[in-house]
Amino acid sequence: MDVIKNYIDGQMVESSSSRTADVMNPATGEVQAQVRLSSKDELDAAVAKAAEAQKAWGATNPQRRARVMMKFGQLINQHMDELAELVSREHGKTLPDARGDVQRGLEVIEVCMGAPHLLKGEHTNDGGPGIDLYSMRQPLGVVAGITPFNFPAMIPLWKMGPALASGNAMILKPSERVPSTSLRLAELLQEAGLPDGVLQVVNGDKEVVDAILDNDTIAAVGFVGSTPIAQYIYGRACSNGKRAQCFGGAKNHMIIMPDADLDKAADALVGAGYGAAGERCMAISVAVPVGAETADRLVEKLVPRVEKLKVGPYTAGDDVDFGPVITAQAKARINGLIDSGVEQGAKLVVDGRGFQLQGYENGFFCGPSLFDNVTPEMDIYREEIFGPVLSQVRMDSYEDALNLIIDNDYGNGTAIYTADGDTARDFAHRVNVGMVGINFPIPVPLSYHTFGGWKKSAFGDLNQYGPDAFRFYTKTKTVTARWFSGIKEGGEFNFKAMD
Repeated sequence: MDVIKNYIDGQMVESSSSRTADVMNPATGEVQAQVRLSSKDELDAAVAKAAEAQKAWGATNPQRRARVMMKFGQLINQHMDELAELVSREHGKTLPDARGDVQRGLEVIEVCMGAPHLLKGEHTNDGGPGIDLYSMRQPLGVVAGITPFNFPAMIPLWKMGPALASGNAMILKPSERVPSTSLRLAELLQEAGLPDGVLQVVNGDKEVVDAILDNDTIAAVGFVGSTPIAQYIYGRACSNGKRAQCFGGAKNHMIIMPDADLDKAADALVGAGYGAAGERCMAISVAVPVGAETADRLVEKLVPRVEKLKVGPYTAGDDVDFGPVITAQAKARINGLIDSGVEQGAKLVVDGRGFQLQGYENGFFCGPSLFDNVTPEMDIYREEIFGPVLSQVRMDSYEDALNLIIDNDYGNGTAIYTADGDTARDFAHRVNVGMVGINFPIPVPLSYHTFGGWKKSAFGDLNQYGPDAFRFYTKTKTVTARWFSGIKEGGEFNFKAMD
């Protein structure tokens, strides 16, 4: 059986740890590889090598670093199908979805090609008599990224691109469930010209995470995952004097107004709610129709669409709408939440429990489920399901629907479908959520803006990618300078000229 290695100092290196984790094929339920879970000592050794490599990399001018990003982007394009296959094999998502995973990461690398502009400082001429002021952005040194299973390419690229383009070295700890894509990206970066040691990929579990948080050399940590772990990492990182940006869970709502085009709204809900088996922090998991008539009409349109969804392995090609969830435990949790929804009085309109796919009976497949008459007190509403389940919560008025979102603990993404510009504008201004869609179901900003939620969906002051990422991965130094003219007479300083 394959044993997945670390990437240290430009080489694939087998960990000396005796602890391992299984890398599953979610479609078959079979173990396809094992990954060794590195120790604290291995992490610390990787950090020491990264710190040494960073000195020359940080001194490299931004334009040359941008050229590495440019070549890296070209290589990602050339290896798109290979990378998508790696994503699908370990995560289970369909190949079109996996290509999208890689593509959204590539778009951030494309922005990093403009690093020389994004890293420019400011200048004030004649801030005082003969005094100029200027600021410069300098790399932090060694930084770390801890990335989740659900986007094996995109989120590692979101982390490594701005960090490396800013002149830092990076320790990347990918999810032990999907390690192979990050390792392949590291090889492509080396081929693009990144010096050995500037990017280290260290596989592991909580032992490595804690070692990252406690290592004095690591100056900043970026994390994406669940809210409890985001809170833990943020608190421990900050207590150790590190910068931290930690992105957690979500419960994303979409309001459907009575004047909305319900066919478009239903199509959007199916794509946003069930795509990638619902394993997206930007998935819409709650539909909020305003008024009983809107709710009745919407569910009538949703049912046939949901029932037609095709579930299968990525090897089935483009004919599959979504694949399995990541583990047997994830499947059991999703089914348990569906059970609780039924027990607590919600109406299960489409039941995805018990879904079986011939030839893949041991795979982690969940059929699509649709609830109506869900209330905010139910577990199915309160918890992030992270599976192919859509809940409809009926509201009598726009204000009630808006307040439902405002009162929710999470604030990652939200959307509204309406034909009324005043309502849309009011919603965008008043809702306390970081990313808002207007007649747009998954409002992930383009890569030259920035990505980040509010409330319990995010911890830290700066967002991912875009200008915020370059602020996060650099520190500002401001210089106040005065040069004296005519201060020498006969080789001696003329102190009077300095007055």
